[in-house]
Amino acid sequence: MVVVLILVVLVVVVVVVVVIVVVIVVVVMVVVVILVVVAVMIVVVVVVVVVVVVHWTKPNIQHFAIWACVYLVSVRLLYANDYVA
Repeated sequence: MVVVLILVVLVVVVVVVVVIVVVIVVVVMVVVVILVVVAVMIVVVVVVVVVVVVHWTKPNIQHFAIWACVYLVSVRLLYANDYVA
């Protein structure tokens, strides 16, 4: 009787631990997917803005320099957000 009780307690503990680990893994995966989607959206928006501005304005060195700085700053913020997360 005591052995059966110990086995039942062990099975319950193992099931609880497995459920907790699975929940943690799923939450981490969802957060990573959300971060990746946000990162891709930010990069796509920056690239589209750069392409539209360069297309609409006659490109010269200053335009390329300004938008290169904007792009680098956005990428830096993107990496900073990933680092914080």
